[in-house]
Amino acid sequence: MLKNRSHRTLITVVLTLALGACGGGGAKTNVNASSTTMGQELMDLNASYEQGLISAGEYKRAKKDILRKYDQ
Repeated sequence: MLKNRSHRTLITVVLTLALGACGGGGAKTNVNASSTTMGQELMDLNASYEQGLISAGEYKRAKKDILRKYDQ
């Protein structure tokens, strides 16, 4: 009886560990790293505005977005 219980316990532990290992791995993580600075983004934005690539409204909105992004 005790031997039978030990076998069941051992089998339960082994199966639990084996099944637990099946669920690991394969997870994908995305990291968004920015290598630009706020100053560089503002200078690029200003250059785009001065070259006529964006309107005054687009410039103001984008500038607010940049400042908000780095304010965090």
